[in-house]
Amino acid sequence: MSYSERWQELFGPADGGPAMNLASTAPEPSTGGPGAGTLQHSGGPWTKASGTSADLRTSTETSRVALGRGHEGVSAGATGFASAASLTSVLKSWEERLTAVRDECDQLEGALLKVAKEMGETDIAVEQSLKPAEKAEEKR
Repeated sequence: MSYSERWQELFGPADGGPAMNLASTAPEPSTGGPGAGTLQHSGGPWTKASGTSADLRTSTETSRVALGRGHEGVSAGATGFASAASLTSVLKSWEERLTAVRDECDQLEGALLKVAKEMGETDIAVEQSLKPAEKAEEKR
């Protein structure tokens, strides 16, 4: 089956059967009428993901600071032990990892909020573009 045939099958079956619809515009099972038209992105998963990223950033930074405080004075008290150098190396490694996670979450929070805003604006634009078609349908 070619791509063209597959697209025709999905969007406009030759047998006159139902075509593929967006979930928000599919017929309601109970009424057989059009869907509620509530396809929305902002205020939903993108905004929640952004909040989760912000929470993770905060908890990562809190953990990084606590880790540093927990190691204060250890090097001085372990002078002469081989484990002191290893402990310092491990601390530095974890601080670098936690800093990277914190910074990535900070960047991700803003990016996810931007997507939520853009999708929200897209929702409004699509809604406005469909109003003339809805009015024409009402006149029938």
